[in-house]
Amino acid sequence: MSPTGTIVFSTVGRANYGFDIFSVQLTGSTDFSERRLTDGASINFNGSFLDDDNAIVYVSERTGSAQIFLNRRGAGAHPEPLPSAADSLFHDRPAVNNRRLYFISAHECPEKLFTSWCALYCAGIDGGKVERLTPYGSVDFSPAVSPSGKLIAVASYGNRRWGGEFHDLRTEIVVFSESDPAKRVLVCDHGGWPTWSGDSTLYFHRQSDDGWWSIFRADLPPDFSHDFEFSTAPRRVTPPGIHCFTPAAVPDSAKIAVATRRKGKNHRHIEIFDTELQKIDPVTELLNPDFHHYNPFVSPGGSFLGYHRFRGSGGGGTTTIPHLDPVSSPLEGLRMLRLNGSFPAFSPSGNFIALNGDFDQNSGLKIIRSDGTKRWNLFKNRTTFSNCWNPSDENVIFVSIGPIFESVTANVQIARVTFDRSDLSNDRDEIPADIKILTEEGTGNNAFPSCSPDGKSVVFRSGRDGHKNLYIVDAVAGESAGIRRLTDGPWIDTMPSWSPDGETIAFSSNRHRPDDPSVFGIYTVRADGSEVRRVVVAGSEEDRDRLNHVCFSADMEWLLFTANLGGVTAEPVALPNQFQPYGDLYAVRLDGSGLQRLTCNAYENGVPTWHPKVLGDGLDVSRLSLVGENGDDLKGKFVETLWIKCDF
Repeated sequence: MSPTGTIVFSTVGRANYGFDIFSVQLTGSTDFSERRLTDGASINFNGSFLDDDNAIVYVSERTGSAQIFLNRRGAGAHPEPLPSAADSLFHDRPAVNNRRLYFISAHECPEKLFTSWCALYCAGIDGGKVERLTPYGSVDFSPAVSPSGKLIAVASYGNRRWGGEFHDLRTEIVVFSESDPAKRVLVCDHGGWPTWSGDSTLYFHRQSDDGWWSIFRADLPPDFSHDFEFSTAPRRVTPPGIHCFTPAAVPDSAKIAVATRRKGKNHRHIEIFDTELQKIDPVTELLNPDFHHYNPFVSPGGSFLGYHRFRGSGGGGTTTIPHLDPVSSPLEGLRMLRLNGSFPAFSPSGNFIALNGDFDQNSGLKIIRSDGTKRWNLFKNRTTFSNCWNPSDENVIFVSIGPIFESVTANVQIARVTFDRSDLSNDRDEIPADIKILTEEGTGNNAFPSCSPDGKSVVFRSGRDGHKNLYIVDAVAGESAGIRRLTDGPWIDTMPSWSPDGETIAFSSNRHRPDDPSVFGIYTVRADGSEVRRVVVAGSEEDRDRLNHVCFSADMEWLLFTANLGGVTAEPVALPNQFQPYGDLYAVRLDGSGLQRLTCNAYENGVPTWHPKVLGDGLDVSRLSLVGENGDDLKGKFVETLWIKCDF
């Protein structure tokens, strides 16, 4: 039987994106006033023009996953979902040429783990058969179609398995003809996000040896054939001292639109770079200096420049964020909900969810109804992470208070939070709560509590002896009544989860690779400390696994966890910051068989909680204000890519 019930999880920063697609006129006007091309519903990004009348194809998550839509008449047009690969949770980088739609999809599972699911497909824009252009066994990102439609360039990972990198994805620039996609020509062994200038010039980005992201140019012969071998290295066209990425060539010119990050500037902006004059002109900084702007694209005639950005709270459309946002599920009977917050934990009844803020400091502890209609604060202004609702008491939640991601000696405590469940029926936003610290002061980093089904004991991770192992204390008296060590060793045992029958505890550990703090597998141990066993996911590799945040299904048939098993699904440099953009949710049987991928996107998804009931039907539209980069509420701010440095 497949997994069923409701899974609630977090996605780093995603709730605050508020992306819409905008355009400015490049020719015939000196006025760079913006025109919004999408309707402000959900998030809309990675557009491509069909013509010079602002008709676009783009990606939108309005249906619960990344799907392709068409606006035929530009601004104000009704978005039309386009025919594409069935049952895919992820589409990206659509483009139209000669009435053909080209796009990335991740609906076909590769034979081996640690391989991205992404491949290039095409179909008629009005429907018809979907054709895969990527050879089976290979991985492609970021397609670009030449103006004639005869040639296609991609950032390709080939048939290699993902190497674990994501700051500068080690893709190749590959070219092939639309009529014979199996015959591929390697243009450059390191590059991404190609764009065509005519049918014989390619621009693409990569990080240069001096650390600056730059645009490079490769020239193809006019009589290009599959037998051609490149002997001339691509030429760098943008100077050091400025990061330039995600290029878009301006037709019939020597200009390219690029996204930039500059020294002394806090925001990503779109600029026009003249490759002949070596001159760069700002565009979006003149319009919205305090917003990030992403992934430029240019209309076929060069009249319009497009990009996406945060729409702003005064920009019309959806200006609020739901407490819970439905996400497409690959399995019938399994409901998926994205939380606006972090570390969700269901109440025993499933009627409420405890949560913290979006991985921010001083986030406190909050509760929302599982239908999204109301939110309460139990306490604020305390660094609080990782919640567990007492399975036998609706009035008790266990939390970690303190900086849990710091060293083993950091002062982090396990707390028992008691409140009156009947207070959740009133209209007050603040609910009185009593906080009792269960662990002793000076015992180091104590985090990730999980309560036994009978409510009598709490298991947690502690660094009190210099290594992070698992311990158990009384759920009421805490460490004052004694403490029992569950695991012991010079490794990391963390994120425990008690089974519904109380007999077993699942957890993540690097005990198979104790010298590597980035590799984690799933383990189980009996509640008495015996029978430690590793759950080996079929096809995984012990030196690459990063399996975390494990929990049981109610019937104890499945384990839910986050993992890096599917690699990345898009070029991370083209997105706001994601600490681990390979994080997706998976389920596996307790013997390691039957692996099911549950999410597929370019984000970091994690810290899931699972309830046996299918919840969330008729989610209320009660929402929090959508506040982005220039708002007063900094908790609503999403973060630009942190690993792009401008201070060297």
